[in-house]
Amino acid sequence: MSDILALAADNLLSPIILCFALGLFAALARSDLTVPEAVARGLSLYLLFAIGFKGGASVASHGIDLTLGLSLLAGLILSLALPFAAYALLRALTALNPTDAAATAAHYGSISIVTFVAATSVLESQGLAAEGYMVAVAAVMEAPAILSALWLAARGTGGAKMDGTLWREILLNGSIVLLIGSFAIGWATGTDGLKEIESFIVSPFKGVLCLFLLDMGLVAGRGLRQSRGALDPGVIAFGLIMPPLASVAGLAGALLLGLSPGGTALMMALAASASYIAVPAAMRVALPEANPSVYLTLSLGVTFPFNLTLGIPLYIAAANWATGA
Repeated sequence: MSDILALAADNLLSPIILCFALGLFAALARSDLTVPEAVARGLSLYLLFAIGFKGGASVASHGIDLTLGLSLLAGLILSLALPFAAYALLRALTALNPTDAAATAAHYGSISIVTFVAATSVLESQGLAAEGYMVAVAAVMEAPAILSALWLAARGTGGAKMDGTLWREILLNGSIVLLIGSFAIGWATGTDGLKEIESFIVSPFKGVLCLFLLDMGLVAGRGLRQSRGALDPGVIAFGLIMPPLASVAGLAGALLLGLSPGGTALMMALAASASYIAVPAAMRVALPEANPSVYLTLSLGVTFPFNLTLGIPLYIAAANWATGA
């Protein structure tokens, strides 16, 4: 426990967490501090490209093996299965209707790429290496949860809409395309390609992440301020309980695969995270009647800060303990 608290304290004093806290405070205090939408979009594109490219280059140097294929399969299964657990927990803890519960569950089966990036950053500061192909696992986990949630919604209300527009939103979502595309480029060019643009995607990475998290703090703070009535105690409890529960599933999968301590921590962080980019876009198309003030504010305003401050240190400590590191 003391190790977890020490790591959490170190994490809370890191620049990336403090930048998020600054944005959160500014929004709650009604400051006029803003990050222009075009700048925020550019920061997001940079982070997706950098993490994808570095992951692809790492796979190129590592080579393809059975563990890589099984890790991708494990990510797919987790993303398909976690919405069912989230839906059951939501129905037990909250008074959300089936549509809102299904839409919210989709977010908790998909992943937050920024939580993944933050966890990677913390691992690097701790000197823990992780399998480079974990970024590919993250990409695989983006979309399957949407399909599980739509099945849940259709079973509950018959209101889910599966058409060409939705499939396009799922398969051609910009974040997914860029992450997979940059991963492929990094894989194709390998370490030589990484050396060519290292000064662009390695050295500035944490600085860009700080600015992006400043914007995320602003967005989360505004959401919390504007949606107070939508998040009752049961909904907030779900947003805090679901991540550790989901991380246990990620831990089990990582141990079966024999991942390194760093890879195990990343698998746990992926399972515990909640989407606030790809899934909200899909839910607007598939379940327009679902309430975004519930699912978006919960994932970004409750679960995201929990994972950044307490969750990631907890997952790293659990991964070290479970793997005997």
